Amino acid sequence: MNLIPLNTTEPTHIQAIVQVWNAACGPALPISERFVAYNVRPCAGGAQAGQMAIVDGAVVGFVLASLVDGEPLVTAADEGWIDALAVTPAAQRQGIGGALLGWAEHWLAEHGRTRSRLGGSLRPFTPGLPEELGGFDFFAQRGYTQSYMAYDMAANLATYASTSTVREVDAAARPAQRGQEDDLLGFLRREFPGRWRYEAEAHLRQGLRLSDYMLLWSERGVDGCCLLTFPDSAQPIERFYPYNLPKPWGQLGSIGISADCRGKGYGALLLDAGLRRLHNNGVNGCVIDWTGLVEFYGKFGFEVYRGYRCLSKDGRGRP
Repeated sequence: MNLIPLNTTEPTHIQAIVQVWNAACGPALPISERFVAYNVRPCAGGAQAGQMAIVDGAVVGFVLASLVDGEPLVTAADEGWIDALAVTPAAQRQGIGGALLGWAEHWLAEHGRTRSRLGGSLRPFTPGLPEELGGFDFFAQRGYTQSYMAYDMAANLATYASTSTVREVDAAARPAQRGQEDDLLGFLRREFPGRWRYEAEAHLRQGLRLSDYMLLWSERGVDGCCLLTFPDSAQPIERFYPYNLPKPWGQLGSIGISADCRGKGYGALLLDAGLRRLHNNGVNGCVIDWTGLVEFYGKFGFEVYRGYRCLSKDGRGRP
């Protein structure tokens, strides 16, 4: 077995990632070349590297790791991500996965990252280890522990209608329009200055469709926002693994409101507006990804769709 550098600008390497991942993860969690190309785009302040495992001239495994500098509100300075790790079934239990993981941890350590997190990177393949794949023992044996569980929730919006959870408040939710970029960023910098602010800045910097964001307007200005994914959004809908849901697919999240507006019905109003917009645009199968608010979203007809073990490892003190 040889490890060679993974070049994410090389189409054949992208194809190899797709083939290995799909062989390892099966029909419920397939990825596409478009999915991978989006996930390996350079991020502001970010760095990413990977390796492919070669046996008898064939790619049988790969790993991707990443980090971001200069963004202490996005992630701690000593933390990096294991973006993705996969080995084809026939090549498993031969030390290949361990070698790939060890390489990624070493690369992170060389860049000052003493903690590694499985999944959940700035462009995540998954938020963590999908429960349906198993594999927890592999990571536990290598020092990873579970921090929490995260869930994707799903519903069929074909017959969606507002529920009694949505009550009248003095606010209105509308798609963001050109010229409202500063309103969106001002809200996020004030209320969610970490990852959601970083992602919105990246969204605008890349010239992506501003109206994929919904803004919640009160008398003082923007007090909430949520991001929607439509079939034609630049963010590939396949990144949320909606394959078991009825087409057309859509997604909602991130979603948040101002701290002093919480518990007053603003969040329900914004969520309902986003779901009605998806429904009115023909979306049926909808995913709300990477959340722990199972009870809240359940009030809108959503059920747990997939669970993830969010694992991390503190490498300080290792030889």
